[in-house]
Amino acid sequence: MLDDNTDIHPLFQGAPSTTEFKKLRKRIVRQTREAVEEYGMVERGARWLVCLSGGKDSYTLLAALTELQWRGLLPVEILACNLDQGQPNFPATVLPEFLEKMGVPHRIEYQDTYSIVKEKVPANRTYCAMCSRLRRGNLYRIAREEGCSAVVLGHHRDDILETFMMNLFHGGRLATMPPKLVNEEGDLFVYRPLAFVAEADCEKFARDMNYPIIPCDLCGSQDGLQRQQVKAILDGWERNSPGRRQVMFRSLMNVRKTHLLDQELFDFAGLVRPKPAEARPQEEA
Repeated sequence: MLDDNTDIHPLFQGAPSTTEFKKLRKRIVRQTREAVEEYGMVERGARWLVCLSGGKDSYTLLAALTELQWRGLLPVEILACNLDQGQPNFPATVLPEFLEKMGVPHRIEYQDTYSIVKEKVPANRTYCAMCSRLRRGNLYRIAREEGCSAVVLGHHRDDILETFMMNLFHGGRLATMPPKLVNEEGDLFVYRPLAFVAEADCEKFARDMNYPIIPCDLCGSQDGLQRQQVKAILDGWERNSPGRRQVMFRSLMNVRKTHLLDQELFDFAGLVRPKPAEARPQEEA
């Protein structure tokens, strides 16, 4: 079905015809569909605000969702959205021209959050937290204005793992990015359909498709970020034990609350031993 080049969305025009790329594309689309179905993301007839930063992950997200929609497997309306946050040297024409060429409905929004972040965040501190909050607030507003029921983000499997490790090492809690949640106001879903997709697959896919990647010049220029440190740890484990990332990811789907220490998840104080079975009568000699 995915190999039918006579019926293909413009996003995939010029795709490599190699067997390796076809397998990669099928894997990404299949894993995206699995996440959408397993976490119950689809409301038939809904409208999704698909966030497009211009990075490899968001291009992969848009392509996978468009593929599923094109094949009749995702009965939702997609509106791609880029939030231009006023970062220096941001190529403002790249995404509008790309989306127009590909025939993807879209909205481009300009909000200078960059100046706010630079003003508020002390020197030598990372920008990510404040930048993310400001971006998310604007995306929620846009979603409401456009009548969307969900904000759809391009976080992949490795983002989820790294966030888990950061919370473990620095946040003192077992938590990560869930594939599906409701925002604090309770009026929007937040979806991460690439939850099962590896970062390496996103990178290879976007590179093979020759999508016009836009780097993040705000936080990408900062050294020593906690996420970069965690990524380096995971990279080392993966080199020494290939497949370690996937094993760790599966553990997030196999939680045993009786084998943790959170008393709100399990009533340890109320745990009692089962009554011993009554002693059996001795058999007659």
